[in-house]
Amino acid sequence: MRLFVGNLPWSIGDDELRDLFSEFGEVTDSKVINDRETGRSRGFGFIEIDDDGGDAAIKGLDGSEQDGRDIRVNVAEERKPRDNNRGGGGGGGDRRDNNRW
Repeated sequence: MRLFVGNLPWSIGDDELRDLFSEFGEVTDSKVINDRETGRSRGFGFIEIDDDGGDAAIKGLDGSEQDGRDIRVNVAEERKPRDNNRGGGGGGGDRRDNNRW
């Protein structure tokens, strides 16, 4: 089961997230999402845990306080496929006529 964990304290990393959920079941993956440019936590992450542990973790941790923040825990939604047609075009800049005559 894949869980979304939101409103995480900025101080929590992958290992701390794993430790937080390990009391509910076998955690096979834990990932705090970081900003690409700054490397700082974006305040959410994902957990892979067995189904029984996932249900227990949702009941036990959703709304609980961690380092002064009430975290949100729920089943992660499937990622929607990306549309690779990102629009396009883009201007060509200033296209003055360079003919001097």
